[in-house]
Amino acid sequence: MDGIINIYKEAGYTSFDVVAKLRGILKERRMGHTGTLDPQATGVLPVCVGKATKLCELLLDKEKAYEAVMFLGVTTDTEDMTGKVLTKQEAKVTEEEVRAAAEKFTGVYGQIPPMYSALKVDGKRLYELAREGKEIERKPREVEIFENTPLAFEKDAEGYVRTVTLRVRCSKGTYIRSLLRDMGEYLGCGACMQSLVRTQAGAFTIETAVTLDEVEQARDEGRLTEILLPIDSFLMKYPAVHVVPEFEKYLYNGNQLDCSMLSENIAPKNGDGFRLYDTTGKLVGLYLYRKEKKQLQPEKMFLP
Repeated sequence: MDGIINIYKEAGYTSFDVVAKLRGILKERRMGHTGTLDPQATGVLPVCVGKATKLCELLLDKEKAYEAVMFLGVTTDTEDMTGKVLTKQEAKVTEEEVRAAAEKFTGVYGQIPPMYSALKVDGKRLYELAREGKEIERKPREVEIFENTPLAFEKDAEGYVRTVTLRVRCSKGTYIRSLLRDMGEYLGCGACMQSLVRTQAGAFTIETAVTLDEVEQARDEGRLTEILLPIDSFLMKYPAVHVVPEFEKYLYNGNQLDCSMLSENIAPKNGDGFRLYDTTGKLVGLYLYRKEKKQLQPEKMFLP
């Protein structure tokens, strides 16, 4: 069983929980998700199955999109509503000020990751240190916010913004909790994340995501092929080429290949990628052309 399932992660599950439950449903051990979601967050969580686990690294690099609700006037140790309250103050913030903050935090900026995160420092995860009551200095990491658009405002009786729903599109490695923390600090009142939904991860969207229960139902009804997306479908930007029969063993061994070993005539540039198929039409690997050696070199192999 090889491919990718676009899972809708429900609240209350960790990303690891989702993978563990999916292993039980599909009876397949080789699995990996392509980007952690906090337990209370919901939305798109692509899971690679079987040979597709070799794609995890490539899929992690993709742009992601979220809808997040920012709660103004409160900061917590986890930077969301589940944590211990650190500060609480009256937030007298207008819509215009929120829009200005959203614009301020659009583009590239150095983001300090939260203590309650899975990042490792000296072999220990930050959340483990945080649970021990320790806080260490974290270096800012460059992230890019492609879009930061306020969608809806909830206001108090005086007309000041209490919560704001934001649509955020961002690069890999971005912590939405920390983005809202930084916006709250810029607004002078502090803020934390009330809720988060990931609506897109690369080519995967929330409209086509399936729950664990729906995967189990598809298994029972013999419809898994309807939701298990083939490996090829995420490598379509790379042209397909086929090895000629006498050189098939080189392909299976993961050897470098000369262009003369292919059925197709190609004139690649340095770094060009190709999907390599055997003579039966089975995808065997992703190869990159290296000009200095004038050969195609294996980047990802999908053999057992």
